[in-house]
Amino acid sequence: MDKVYLRNAPETEELHITFRYANEALKVDRDFNFCRRMDECIDEALIRIRNNIEKEASKRNKKKSKKTAIVEDAPPPPMPSEILVGIHRKDSVDSIAGITFKELLSDLTQELQLRVMDKPLDIVFNQPWVAGLQLPSSIMAGYLVYPLKLQLQFATRQHSRAQWYKTLKPTSTKAEWTPCTEGFIYQVTEEDLDYFLKLVVTPGNEQGVYGPAVEYISSTSVQAGPRNCPYESRQQFTKQSLSNPDEFRVVSYNLLADLYADGDYARQTLFPYCAPSALKIDYRKQLFIKELVGYNADLLCLQEVDIKIFDYDLQPVLTDFQGIMTPKGKCAEGIAMFYRTSRFELLHKYELHLGDNISSLPIFAPLWQRIKHNEQLASRICDRSTTLQLCLFQLKDTKRYLLVANTHLYFHPDADHIRLLQIGFSLIFVEHIYKQAIKEHRITDPQNIGLVFCGDFNSVPECGIYKLMTEQFVDSNFVDWRSNQQEAVQDVELRQSFKMLSACGTPEFTNYTTLFAACLDYIFYQSDSFDLLQSVPLPSVDELSAHEAIPSVSFPSDHVSLIADLKFKSMN
Repeated sequence: MDKVYLRNAPETEELHITFRYANEALKVDRDFNFCRRMDECIDEALIRIRNNIEKEASKRNKKKSKKTAIVEDAPPPPMPSEILVGIHRKDSVDSIAGITFKELLSDLTQELQLRVMDKPLDIVFNQPWVAGLQLPSSIMAGYLVYPLKLQLQFATRQHSRAQWYKTLKPTSTKAEWTPCTEGFIYQVTEEDLDYFLKLVVTPGNEQGVYGPAVEYISSTSVQAGPRNCPYESRQQFTKQSLSNPDEFRVVSYNLLADLYADGDYARQTLFPYCAPSALKIDYRKQLFIKELVGYNADLLCLQEVDIKIFDYDLQPVLTDFQGIMTPKGKCAEGIAMFYRTSRFELLHKYELHLGDNISSLPIFAPLWQRIKHNEQLASRICDRSTTLQLCLFQLKDTKRYLLVANTHLYFHPDADHIRLLQIGFSLIFVEHIYKQAIKEHRITDPQNIGLVFCGDFNSVPECGIYKLMTEQFVDSNFVDWRSNQQEAVQDVELRQSFKMLSACGTPEFTNYTTLFAACLDYIFYQSDSFDLLQSVPLPSVDELSAHEAIPSVSFPSDHVSLIADLKFKSMN
């Protein structure tokens, strides 16, 4: 690194200075890093640089002199009286002084150099840079590996280079690194077992400029992954992608956010039966990503998605998809929707935080007026962070439109009435957007638009949500309204206009833990717009209980995924 790298991120005053200085006479050979300000006079920064180099030289020479004194009484080599440090225009003997970095860097028509003693170092400004690189703590054969952390500055992932290597002895000075593959994602194989991996990233930008390479070596060797996971047998039903323009495959899956799996409460109370290593997100994400990829889906509706997993795992791996992330309020997790860009054009997307809008959105007023007088009820439902995603797509090369909803309703056992109201408000919003889409896109045949509603509804088939979805009506005497006596809902009935069915029916379990097991997740579809081509069979009870319950070494979540193939009905 015979260069000095200056970096000033947009909209900040910080200036980061990085260079390596080697001087055999001074016994100095190390990287130097400084954080200064753009409005600082360069003279002050040069003093700091000089002082740091002098300290390093003095420290090294003291160590050297002690070793020399043991052998002989010869005096240590003399230190220079002063280490000269200056910034110059290239080919100029005059140093630059008395100006700020902002002024210095405003004119880069002439090349700049930092000169330390007689050694010139070319100064480069805002070159592509790797600000952070890290690999996951768990890497398994048969699964994908990619950076756990990759922070680029003045560079893009698509214009950067990545190369994977492997070795059995990473700490050896004579370690031989065998090239594996190029690219940021590596499919680890059985041949990699017990090897350590190294990723070398060279940052680049669209102008074809490359910055200094950075490498990271895995902290652990490649381990054997779980074999014969139940999702692999389910993937036998999804080997082929759907090619008919009127057909599409949808997946709904609660991933179990790391927020709820990483902690003493999760390990000791919620999932004590699960091996602690199998609860770690670096382990679990390898399973659910391989599972999702193998379903060859067109739409993914996900719940309990950590923001970090969306940013650093799902988006980089699901390269054929566009993702939409909607956090639940200020929470670090939320719901996410991915759609295959070769199949769908996104026309509109809506993100509705129910608690924030129930009391203010005009279309909600009739229902809100019926419940707002119960202050305890009103407060509880408005305080929830429950969120609804709603996207309007057009299937490419067709005149078909698809409205997809995704949600994760409130979980509490005494809250059947809250969940029923949440889905009631959600369907009011969905119907409003549905009618708006028909008008805006001039859809004359109602069979050219259909609704799919996915999610973790936290509601069993006997409850009001399933009844409202499939029978379109819940009367005012339904038992759910009284799930909490202090918040009991009076004189409210719900209707909705969509003829909906559950694509996967009402399986015995979609959630399976030792504390609770039931059917909570659904893919509801509009039955007068779609035909169900197939729903992929769910894991058996024997599979779910093989390690007592889930999550486990072969199940990455406490929920199982739902997969359904749907087809638009023939046009009238």
